[in-house]
Amino acid sequence: MKKFVLLFLAMTMAFSLAACSSNSETASDDAPAVTKISDMSGTVRVALAGWQLDNGIDPLTGSDSVGLNQFLNETFKKMYPNIKLEIYQVPWENAKAKEYSMLLSNDVDVLYTGGAYASQWYQEGMLRDIDDLIAGDSKFDPNIYLDGVWSNSYSTKSPDKKHQFGIPAVLGRRMTIYDKKLFEDWGVSLLPEKATADDILNAALKMTGKNPKTGEQNYGFYWSGNTINGSTFVALTLAFGAKGAEGSLSDMKNIKWQLNTPEMVKVMEWLKKAAPLAPPGFVNSQGGENFGLAKNNIAIGLDQTGAPTMSDYTTSKDKALLDRFATAMNMGPKGESWVAVDPFIMAKNAKDVKASWEVMKFLSGYETQKHNYQYFANTPTLKNPDFILPEDKYVKEALNIANVGHSELMDEANPFFLSDISPAVNGFISQAAKGNAPDIQTFLNGLQKRAENWSKNLK
Repeated sequence: MKKFVLLFLAMTMAFSLAACSSNSETASDDAPAVTKISDMSGTVRVALAGWQLDNGIDPLTGSDSVGLNQFLNETFKKMYPNIKLEIYQVPWENAKAKEYSMLLSNDVDVLYTGGAYASQWYQEGMLRDIDDLIAGDSKFDPNIYLDGVWSNSYSTKSPDKKHQFGIPAVLGRRMTIYDKKLFEDWGVSLLPEKATADDILNAALKMTGKNPKTGEQNYGFYWSGNTINGSTFVALTLAFGAKGAEGSLSDMKNIKWQLNTPEMVKVMEWLKKAAPLAPPGFVNSQGGENFGLAKNNIAIGLDQTGAPTMSDYTTSKDKALLDRFATAMNMGPKGESWVAVDPFIMAKNAKDVKASWEVMKFLSGYETQKHNYQYFANTPTLKNPDFILPEDKYVKEALNIANVGHSELMDEANPFFLSDISPAVNGFISQAAKGNAPDIQTFLNGLQKRAENWSKNLK
């Protein structure tokens, strides 16, 4: 998710610098009607990874975008006129290091960050539990958030799931999207809503080669073959019942690793068969630039967002591509997978807890999520995001997946998963794409041994 947001914001900020040099603001057409809520006073220091602060122009649609500064002037600053916000914009590429440094030096109160970072910092004792703030605030309703996200994400819950330390603000999208035109060209049946891993692989096998109608080269698959969070691999572990590990993130030394089981062998066999069906550049997250657009030559995209297709519709108002690119849920038994969640969190040593809580609630609440969807296509974490465009089936599908989602130890919150498992799997995929995949059982036995030694050497 962060890669998509980073690319999007990099383009957007280039336009915003030129568009906003005068620092002028015009009232946004759909600015919510607000009134003062409280005379509470205080100063809250807020670090935001990747957010756009100034107004600009959406490079994909050409539409004006209203940045956070104007939005806050029209909303929060009228609701809480005596709370001063000190906002620090942090680029995604160095968000982990910068925000970690701010936490260490007690220079921040509230942060928006990546879910894996939040989980790590919580385990290091750098973040504040918010259970008492929730219990003492009758106006805060956690039931507005998707159950699967609020109750289960390690991005906002303690490793033992007993404490809440964050509020989910933005979802990643992880769905299967497929090109109905290519399915028709090849005479292949469309995927069911909850397509299994075998359904998807069998369809992709039939649509790799020269298109029988156009003569063009088609590929059965696309996914990011070097993703840091290994989202496709995670979905497959759910699909084949491969736990990978048992235990708790709060006691990694005593994790019981299960990386070389028969179920995990099935996961790797699937990847071995799938890798040659993708364009060669997929091992470097390339080759899928036209997926979701008119020139597409890939039948099925895994862990996709639908953003290119929705951007085309927003610009042209032509539903042709929306009708062409259909959705299915992810590959877990209930259509689920791991879902990226980027939260708002509070520093352990926040200077003004009460004011920080009001800021944290607002920035993860309905109005801000509505603003971020309308101007930046962020996926909300709400049960009832009634502001979603009726045509935006991609966000709706992402919400369906998130609502049945749950965190596993095969997850970016697991430090060994990020440092060793995901890179190893990506290396396997790269070799499989070239037709020289290593022996699967030997590969998994080696990964199992590394995991056991890693846990053994923890202090």
